[in-house]
Amino acid sequence: MAANITLSAGVRQNLLALQNTASLLATTQNRLATGKKVNSALDNPTNFFTSSALASRASDLSKLLDSMANGINTVKSADNGLTAINTAVETMKATITSARQDASWKTTSYSVALTAVADTDVLAVSGGAVTGTVNVDLANANAVRTSATNYADMDFNNAGAWAGQTLTFTVAVNGGSARSVVVGATSDINLTVTIDGGTATNFAVVDSDLVTGAEMVGALNAAFDAAATPIAVTVTGATGAPLVFTADTAVSSSLANVAITTPVAAGAGQVLPASFGFVAAGTLTKINDAAQTVDELVTSINANANLTGKVKAANDGGKLNIQNLSTEDLTLIGATAAGVINGDVGVANTTTVGGNTVRKNLITQFNDLRTQLDKLADDSSFNGVNLLRGDTLKLVFNEINTSSISIVSQNANGINTTVLGIGAAAAAEFSSNTSLDTRLDALSSALASLRSQASSFGSNLSIVQNRQEFTKAMINTLQTGSDTLVLADSNEEAANLLALQTRQQLSTTALSLASQADQAVLRLF
Repeated sequence: MAANITLSAGVRQNLLALQNTASLLATTQNRLATGKKVNSALDNPTNFFTSSALASRASDLSKLLDSMANGINTVKSADNGLTAINTAVETMKATITSARQDASWKTTSYSVALTAVADTDVLAVSGGAVTGTVNVDLANANAVRTSATNYADMDFNNAGAWAGQTLTFTVAVNGGSARSVVVGATSDINLTVTIDGGTATNFAVVDSDLVTGAEMVGALNAAFDAAATPIAVTVTGATGAPLVFTADTAVSSSLANVAITTPVAAGAGQVLPASFGFVAAGTLTKINDAAQTVDELVTSINANANLTGKVKAANDGGKLNIQNLSTEDLTLIGATAAGVINGDVGVANTTTVGGNTVRKNLITQFNDLRTQLDKLADDSSFNGVNLLRGDTLKLVFNEINTSSISIVSQNANGINTTVLGIGAAAAAEFSSNTSLDTRLDALSSALASLRSQASSFGSNLSIVQNRQEFTKAMINTLQTGSDTLVLADSNEEAANLLALQTRQQLSTTALSLASQADQAVLRLF
């Protein structure tokens, strides 16, 4: 229908200008309303799609920032746990140091008055740091070894030849070294005894074909006394009676012993070992039982390897002072609660020396701290991830998953008392200064491990924080680049709007004037 309407050239030209102005005005108003100069691909395909890509990447990176923030908090939680654990270990070390410096060992002094002296009297020590029961002899005695069979006259003469016709055995006294004894003859009337291969001792006999018990006893005693290192044994006996070897020195009853080995004969066969009487070990008895002095008991206890570092003895004005080097009570059987060592047994003759209560209380304190150490590690999680329990924290740094970091503890099992080598404390450990020194070394190693782990987490935290700042900067750059491509300049667009509004008014006026020119023909009517 509009095609049937005829417009003058002036009106049509002004109408076209007004339409163009209206279109530009609409575009400018849209830019001002949206703030963008490119609102769709139709406006500027290149800028629109480039901007969209940059904005999408910025959005993807923004999502990763949340993961990084959680990761930072997870590492900080682990670091908080490490700090608390480090403090706990240092406190444990201080506890061990306190125990190491404490010397409040309990002691008790006892008078020594054996009810009836016997070589079986002992003070039985158990408990405390002592393993099993250790018997301390209360009496000294002389050891006596009696041959298993009677002595029979011995023949050392092989038809006028004496060389090589020997009897060899060893004798050991009170736990000492075995001494070699070789008995032989050099003539029909001369018996020889050689000790440890030294110079032979000669002893006159009536007939080396029939060496009597008395002659054998005399020869052995002479040789024992004449040896470079004398053998402290006296031999008695006679033909038809046992040979008796008696130690000259009384010693602690459990050590008192004379050991004779089975004799060995050499030669043509006329020397018979059985005649000597020791084809078997013989019988050991003890004589001259006498109570040990306090000084002897002190020496015996302090020299006992099974009591070293566990029990200490001293002479307290004539009394035996027993010091319990343990946190647990030491039990003594053979002593009364009234402070008398009598060697008897039974409940009435059993007493105790208390343990070190200071160190015992420190054991409880140490183990409580140890328990808290594991609980601190258990409670150091964030958002379900606990680096101190061996969990792995993986953080992705870019939108295409080609850059990431996995944070995990240096030990696959995390941080706990087992990994740090901190076992539970026991009474035996706190009773020994050597064991406490070993524990101090172990705690120092644990602290070194904790510091190394803290350093590792700190390095990881620095990496993540640096990456977080980098990502924020990248997001800002991407958003800025995206906005630069599509955002409108509001000042410019406002100026354009004002200009277009003015142009629109002018175009409307021009159109009105053109219409008035066309109306001039009406005046002819």
